[in-house]
Amino acid sequence: MNKTIRRASVFCLLMVLALLVRVTWVQAYDGKALADDKHNRRNVIAQYAQPLGNIIVAGSPVTGSKKTEGGDLEYKRTYKDGELYSAVTGYSSQAYGATQLEGIYSDVLDGTDTRLKNPADIIMGKQSDPGDVVTTIDAGVQKAAYEALGDKKGAAVAIDPQTGRILGMVSTPSYDPSEISGTTDGDAWQSLTGDKDKPMVNRALRQPLPPGSTFKLVVAAAALEDGRHRSVDEPTDSPNPYTLPGTRTVLENENKSAPCENATLRTALKYSCNNVFAKLAVDLGQDKVKAMAEKFGFNTKTLDVPVRASESVYPSGMDRAQTALTGIGQFDVTATPLQMAMVSAALANGGELASPHMVSKVTDGDGDTLEDLGNAGSERVVSSSTAEQLRNAMVTVVEDGTGTNARIGGAEVGGKTGTAQHGVDNSKTPYAWFTSYAKDRTSGKEVAVAVVVEDSGAARSEVSGNGLAAPIAEKTMRAALSR
Repeated sequence: MNKTIRRASVFCLLMVLALLVRVTWVQAYDGKALADDKHNRRNVIAQYAQPLGNIIVAGSPVTGSKKTEGGDLEYKRTYKDGELYSAVTGYSSQAYGATQLEGIYSDVLDGTDTRLKNPADIIMGKQSDPGDVVTTIDAGVQKAAYEALGDKKGAAVAIDPQTGRILGMVSTPSYDPSEISGTTDGDAWQSLTGDKDKPMVNRALRQPLPPGSTFKLVVAAAALEDGRHRSVDEPTDSPNPYTLPGTRTVLENENKSAPCENATLRTALKYSCNNVFAKLAVDLGQDKVKAMAEKFGFNTKTLDVPVRASESVYPSGMDRAQTALTGIGQFDVTATPLQMAMVSAALANGGELASPHMVSKVTDGDGDTLEDLGNAGSERVVSSSTAEQLRNAMVTVVEDGTGTNARIGGAEVGGKTGTAQHGVDNSKTPYAWFTSYAKDRTSGKEVAVAVVVEDSGAARSEVSGNGLAAPIAEKTMRAALSR
């Protein structure tokens, strides 16, 4: 063999070896990454090759699947009462992916979760029957909150204080996920994503806003836990009017005739006295207020229910004037409706915060439980004494204060209103808030509810927590107590 042929042979052998190494590498190391790549069409074909599993509310599916007409995707997702439940389900789209419960549990719903496979499925490479996701949502509570919000822009969350089960989660305006579940829904997608009212944003979880005076409950809790005040009926040292420290800015009270000077915490909550809670925040200091806020769940970056909620924030690094404003839920304080429902839920549950969740279990195609999420645990936030005192003061707010529209016959109802400034120098329509709890005096059933109304179309002078948000909370709580 001459030298040229020998060199060519060696070169060819090296090329073959390199090719074998590359093929081995792709199959052994890159195979899974390529198979899982979002651009791999085979994954989408496999996902929609059979009917998907369902998301269950009160024992009945609120999702479904139907045969497609042509194309390589055999089935598409359908929704029952899609607008009512979109804040719970999210969407599963052949073109745009999946969100919320549809996205988190996509492997269960399409049958690819390894827990669904039996030995025969593994050996044969067969796709398993899909599983289901069973929610904690109560159909009556969900419907009551959705209908009460109506055409307002806002959100509501209802929680069982003892278990943390989310009974209702509504965001309006809403959308029907069925409209974007196929491959030819580009116009509907563009319309939804381009809508200035952002119907696809889950305001209950993903829209933190200034909580206004509902945050005063957190400041009151900090004052009682710190020992600065032993009772909600002990007078405070609260001048009225109150000038923000280091400034000439006088902090006004909404009700100019309210007895807010040196008011007790009960009276200050009843009339929503800004001077009391602004000064309390300064006297406590931002670190103590922040510590209490964090016990309730503020500044938690990974609050999963299991859909991840946006972080509710209590800020740091403020001067005394800014700290005063945080005492009334302004400056850079933000909260989601879920967060403010958690505040009321913890107080209603004797000071313990049960971890909020909206999935009770995940099952296989035969209904057998793959994952039980019903016992999510709890943490103590405040003492039982502090919780009892604040509940009692919240009842005063509803019975004889700024929250009278939340009254329910035959039930103990406590709440706190809030009207949060919006825009530079409060130039835009304020946000209306209400956070509350209710307990049926006969059955003992309980619920905690938070509502925010971002925009109702009402005149600025007509915007208040009692006027807009409390009636929504009342209808939601009433439905929860009657379940």
